[in-house]
Amino acid sequence: MADEDEDEEGPPGLPPGTPFYMTPAGHAALTRELHELWHGERPKVVEVVSWAAGLGDRSENADYQYGKRRLRQIDSRVRFLRRRLERAEVVDAAKQTRRDKIFFGATVTYARMDDSEVTVTIVGMEEADATQGRISWVSPVARALLGKTVGDVVKLRTPAGPEEIEVVAIAYPAAP
Repeated sequence: MADEDEDEEGPPGLPPGTPFYMTPAGHAALTRELHELWHGERPKVVEVVSWAAGLGDRSENADYQYGKRRLRQIDSRVRFLRRRLERAEVVDAAKQTRRDKIFFGATVTYARMDDSEVTVTIVGMEEADATQGRISWVSPVARALLGKTVGDVVKLRTPAGPEEIEVVAIAYPAAP
């Protein structure tokens, strides 16, 4: 994972100013995490650090040392989350009107050259989880699929060499 304290200009590998797209659920999850860190965990750690500081010698005080380290981690993550949420562009795939093409939020099934099928959902970078079939919109597979329609064949460069994949199905969440 990249250093969370870096002041990012946009998603890695994309021009500065490119938004950080995320789904409404992804935005809500980051907002919850920020709230829990700032209003839940951080005050408890501050309390422990204050208590430990009152015990005297801080150089050999494990509670104090750990607490200070944890505060730095929390503060770093809070800064990252605030910056990301400020620059986030929430995209609700359920409101997508062009459902015949692959856009952010689409769930896509594609066939590989060995006739196996893979289903993925294109989501924001913080929401990506390959084990759940959720891939970042900046990933090579997603970037190759964006804008395609059912039946399109896409050439994809993989570590094992070039591979062709064919779009089999495109789905979006039901409209509200």
